[in-house]
Amino acid sequence: MMSVVCNEGEETVAYIKGAPVEIINKCTHVLDLNLEVRELDDKTRQQIISVNDNYALSALRVIALAYKKVPNIDRKFELPGQVYDSSNIENNMIFTGLSAMQDPPRTEVEDAIKICRKAGIKVVMITGDYGLTAESIARKIGLINTTQAKIITGADLEKADENELMELLKTDEVIFARVNPEHKLRIAQTFKKMGEIVAMTGDGVNDSPALKAADIGIAMGISGTDVARESADMILTDDNFASIVNAIEEGRSIFDNIRRFITYFQTSNVAEMIPFLLMVFMKIPLPLTLMQILTIDLVTDQVPALALGIEKPEPGIMDKPPRRKKEPLLNWKMILRAYIFLGPLAAFIGLFGFFFKYHQFGWHFGMDMRVFGTDNPASMVYIAATTMTLTGIVMAQIGNAFACKTTTQSVFKTGFFTNKLLIWSIAAMIVLQALIVYVPFLNNFFATSAITVKDWLVLAAFIPTLFLLDELRKLIIRTVIKRKTLRSALIN
Repeated sequence: MMSVVCNEGEETVAYIKGAPVEIINKCTHVLDLNLEVRELDDKTRQQIISVNDNYALSALRVIALAYKKVPNIDRKFELPGQVYDSSNIENNMIFTGLSAMQDPPRTEVEDAIKICRKAGIKVVMITGDYGLTAESIARKIGLINTTQAKIITGADLEKADENELMELLKTDEVIFARVNPEHKLRIAQTFKKMGEIVAMTGDGVNDSPALKAADIGIAMGISGTDVARESADMILTDDNFASIVNAIEEGRSIFDNIRRFITYFQTSNVAEMIPFLLMVFMKIPLPLTLMQILTIDLVTDQVPALALGIEKPEPGIMDKPPRRKKEPLLNWKMILRAYIFLGPLAAFIGLFGFFFKYHQFGWHFGMDMRVFGTDNPASMVYIAATTMTLTGIVMAQIGNAFACKTTTQSVFKTGFFTNKLLIWSIAAMIVLQALIVYVPFLNNFFATSAITVKDWLVLAAFIPTLFLLDELRKLIIRTVIKRKTLRSALIN
């Protein structure tokens, strides 16, 4: 690691510390327990290496210490032959002993490693430590479980070409020990060539190239250098590996919440679109006016959609493999759910209210809706029917909000009231709709009219219908996934 030259009285002494094997190779003598210097023979070398290995197997980090006396130097002048460097200092040293220290891993790291395995995240240890020390720590945190771990040293890396390194990186349980920053950079670059998304951690100045090369460079906020922090994309303020795993979970949750937000909005868009299609193809009056469409998009839908954006992570979110790098935000599963399933259900509820109100006024199938009720100067039938369509879609969006709380898990399991903002937003949506229906000034503005309590109850009955049908869809998906997982386990 380093050597220093010190003046001690009339003598000049060089002290050196570093990796035990490297230090021993630079020593020719040893200071024994009697404080006597004797020649370092092969037997003593093996004893020292054996002690070092025992320390390493106990997950201790070990450094060796040595010294030697060197010719005096006049520090006032730089005379020829008296400039000290590693080539004329770090040789023929006297070995003094080993220093073992312990830097125990945090207790939460083992659980974090298990979560990574479930989530399809490959964790690779890249360290400058001695191989046995690295292996012992890896076993302690659950990174290595096999009896024979594959330990690759920096020297092994230098001998391996790109294809050989790719094969090594495909190994499930591999440790890179005694590596330097150049090796770390090469590993990051090779992972990227293999199509992997690479997150690299580091704290030293020499780690900055690897942090830059990775897709996500993560610097240590406490022990990290300024250069490492400047090179990184993210700074870990507590230097805790488990916090990285928590960040991954939070990132997945945010991505899912964006999809919930979009699904919720797209459902109401389909419910608004289908009435227009019916007007064109079935020659009926427009069941929803343009002002009422704006009411849904800009008033009643806004707060519940925002509330879905802060939904807590869905149970099992870290049991799924990482999504593909180029996977679009709006995928075919979302399209099918919003446009083929939830959207038509919401449209049905709204249109049911439209036809239900016409039926209350005496209309029945076979009669021309375009002329029915036109003898009323205020077109009371049509206004009341469009009000029912608007209210029906609002009721459908309440059921849709609860349905969108989860993607595959049952809301009965996760809980209906875990998102307080969503509950308050639904209450606000109902109040806003009531104001639009019953306040005369808003009646004129939104082209609505008052409806009866019976009308509200009829439409409100569809709220659990939409929600429960989506729960059935989720149950089918969970059953299919469980069978696929079981089949895969049996094959393996």
